[in-house]
Amino acid sequence: MKSSRVPALLRAEWFLAISVATSLAFLCFGQRLLSGLDCMSWLALVFVWLFAAILGSALSVVRHAERLGELLGEPYGTLVLTLSITAIEVISITAIMLHGANNPTLARDTLFAVTMIVLNGMVGLSLLTGGWRHREQHYNLQGANAYLGVVIPLGILALVMPDFTTTTPGPTLSPSQETFIAVISMGLYIAFLVLQTRRHRAYFATEDEEETSLGLHGGAARTVLHAVLLLAYMVPVVYLAEQLAHPVDYVVETLQEPAALAGLCMAVLVATPEAIGAVRAAHGNHLQRSVNIFLGSVLSTIGLTIPAILLISHLTAHPIVLGLQHTDLVLFLLTFTLCLVTFSSGHTNVLQGAVHLMLFVAYLFFMFQG
Repeated sequence: MKSSRVPALLRAEWFLAISVATSLAFLCFGQRLLSGLDCMSWLALVFVWLFAAILGSALSVVRHAERLGELLGEPYGTLVLTLSITAIEVISITAIMLHGANNPTLARDTLFAVTMIVLNGMVGLSLLTGGWRHREQHYNLQGANAYLGVVIPLGILALVMPDFTTTTPGPTLSPSQETFIAVISMGLYIAFLVLQTRRHRAYFATEDEEETSLGLHGGAARTVLHAVLLLAYMVPVVYLAEQLAHPVDYVVETLQEPAALAGLCMAVLVATPEAIGAVRAAHGNHLQRSVNIFLGSVLSTIGLTIPAILLISHLTAHPIVLGLQHTDLVLFLLTFTLCLVTFSSGHTNVLQGAVHLMLFVAYLFFMFQG
């Protein structure tokens, strides 16, 4: 019986072979593969190849995180998912930030893009899909308020406050200010985890959801298997993200495309797997899980990615710019205001989803026409 499971497992995890093969190809022939980026067709091929390999690995990470979620129960399942994607996000941003010419706005552009994709694109598509199929959907209002109560102040302090400080010129922070932002971001994230996983677990589950952990009832072996496979898919991402930095840098630095395009590329890479999970949950009328995914994604991006990037910036002497400006600042504040309206009643409909999607389209428009 056990021997028959091995071929099934190999068939299910076929993409791991592609991910490893891609890593080996660039490890052995990377210089040759990356030497012809001045040819547009070859540039596109290399970019799509690396992007697909990383995205496929990230999707597999999400798949195993979801299996762990089924075994561990909520909110631990969503927590595993958000932490896994956050790790991929930090790895990807760091790889491109440290490659080639310094891009001080990459981290800011990526964090802003993740916020726009998640709180407008992902939220809009989830609410529109769920509302169209189920008319009106319900979620735990206390849980959504807990998320937004941490996300909004941290987002304003990290991405808006640098525009108004006077210690350093421009939308930047002094070393002491960056340390302060990193410490309070980590501190509030840890405080939120305590609330989410211990004191108020019921805030993040609907009344009909069981709060017991399925992992405590005979699923230990499967839990270990999915955890190992999750890590196995994440390992190639570390190397492939560094290789992806070459075509991305070429597009931004040589072809003179908007610098924010690199941030959007990274954001799509890390947000797509969670977007699929969130939309799927809303379509199945599990809006609470969808809310946990997209609000938890933004919280981990701000609460964990920003401290990690600030630490890497100090260790590698790569300065970063965090303050949003002009149209980006307005869209960022408008998004938070809209979220306060959307998640204020405990139920959602298609109109709210349509408004969030409209704001996401506005973000894409003003990126090139701002």
